[in-house]
Amino acid sequence: MPDATSMTLRVLLPEKVVLEREVTKVVAEGQNGSFGLLPRHVDYVEALVPGILSFVPVGDEDEGFAAVDEGVLVKCGAEVLVSVRNAVVGPELGRLEETVRSRFEQVDEREQAMRTALAKLESEVVHRFIDVE
Repeated sequence: MPDATSMTLRVLLPEKVVLEREVTKVVAEGQNGSFGLLPRHVDYVEALVPGILSFVPVGDEDEGFAAVDEGVLVKCGAEVLVSVRNAVVGPELGRLEETVRSRFEQVDEREQAMRTALAKLESEVVHRFIDVE
């Protein structure tokens, strides 16, 4: 349970919670640049851009990291909720970069296949519409 010197950080994807930790600090990237949150900060809402979210776990001097896609961060009291489409949590930036690159490449390939299928479907609809007239 958080006290006046900590916050609960949760990183949420549409299908699961990828991170839930007690932290003393959170740094994220919004549309107007990087910003930091401490336990006694005022409640806050920010649209996130794809980037690195860093946090300092309670009782640990080492920062933790998560690569996040675009989404929303909400700080309400002692809770910080980060809701994004995709996120990867890693202990250090070097490994995190490799993991992100491989995962995002897979997503890009799936997106490209989906866009190709959608373009074919749109083309069929247009051809059928033209043939009807």
